[in-house]
Amino acid sequence: MDDFDPESITPDQAAEHIQSTICPVLETETVSTMEALDRVLAVEMHSEIDVPGHTNSAMDGYAVRGQDLPSDSPETFTLIGSSFAGHPYDGSVGAGECVRIMTGGVMPDSSDTVVIQERVRVFGDTEIEIPAGEKPGQNVRAAGEDIAAGNVILEPGRLIGSADLGLLASVGIAEVSVLRRVRVAFFSTGDELQEVGEPLQDGHIYNSNRYTLSAMLRRLHVDALDLGVVRDDRAAVVEAFRAASEQADMVITSGGVSVGEADYVKDVLGELGDVNFWKVAIKPGRPLAFGQIGPAKFFGLPGNPVSVMVTFYQFVRPALLRMAGMAEQPPLALQVPVTSPLRKRQGRVEYQRGTLRRAQDGSHTVACTGAQGSGILTSMSQANCFIVLPMERANVQEGETVEVIPFSGIT
Repeated sequence: MDDFDPESITPDQAAEHIQSTICPVLETETVSTMEALDRVLAVEMHSEIDVPGHTNSAMDGYAVRGQDLPSDSPETFTLIGSSFAGHPYDGSVGAGECVRIMTGGVMPDSSDTVVIQERVRVFGDTEIEIPAGEKPGQNVRAAGEDIAAGNVILEPGRLIGSADLGLLASVGIAEVSVLRRVRVAFFSTGDELQEVGEPLQDGHIYNSNRYTLSAMLRRLHVDALDLGVVRDDRAAVVEAFRAASEQADMVITSGGVSVGEADYVKDVLGELGDVNFWKVAIKPGRPLAFGQIGPAKFFGLPGNPVSVMVTFYQFVRPALLRMAGMAEQPPLALQVPVTSPLRKRQGRVEYQRGTLRRAQDGSHTVACTGAQGSGILTSMSQANCFIVLPMERANVQEGETVEVIPFSGIT
């Protein structure tokens, strides 16, 4: 009976509502380059130097003047010195002369070409023979070839990765300005929830959502404030919301947004803040609330564990990336054939859990992980992708093409 609900909005409408209300954090802080991994860059970064700083050799060999290269037959060159990385040759190369040079060594004055060592014949310590056919300018890296002084090397809004740290270090930048981390408070609601490690009482369940939410937030490098479990008591829910909204940029709850008599989250949100929407035409995850409490954005996720993960990846994650100051990149989506029939009714978008496989010929197929109930967490644990079935699509037959979003692109 939940295939169509006139009060539900489409996932696209929900995403538009969310993105239109989210603003990036503005506060910045300065951190050392070594500590900047997985931080969001706040300002444009420029290089004050050329990289490489000197014209240098790209290979081990011999530096010569290109105009002296033999054209028809081998010729002998006089070896006058060496240039190693950190130990340049102090002098110029004249006609018929060469300098032994290693990769990264500074090109001596007047030289512009490197003949690799495998192409020459060595005669003692003073002469080499270079064959015909070498090209002027070969095997040389020009100063500023990678980065020219004054160039922009990183744009604001970039999530700083490992290569970026090396890039910053290569131009001598020791500190960078980054946006402060987004602060997220989260808690679960429900009298039936128990913490892991406690003896399980009759009618109770362990609070698995606490662990999945904590893990998903850690992957996004936010400052997460775990407020544990709030019981099904209106006053307790009100106090939890007030405390969370005073400490965080975003508040996330799981459970309490449905229509049960003890589901207070939506009502309290309406009392303390604003409700933007609270039902989305998706499966799983239809009872999804979004709004604001004071300065904090709010997501009320469903209580079922799979619904929590689906709605987090589809709606919360893009909102947090935007709030963190990063430009959201659409996740990688593939069109692949499915190896078994899929049940689906029109009127909602479904995110079924699947296993994407690669055959020996390089082609891909996807298979459903089995039972797709919103409480079957094994369907997420066994999966490596979402199978996304749009609103207008009905049952899918074996061999038909479906869209899949690999978890590797969103986790």
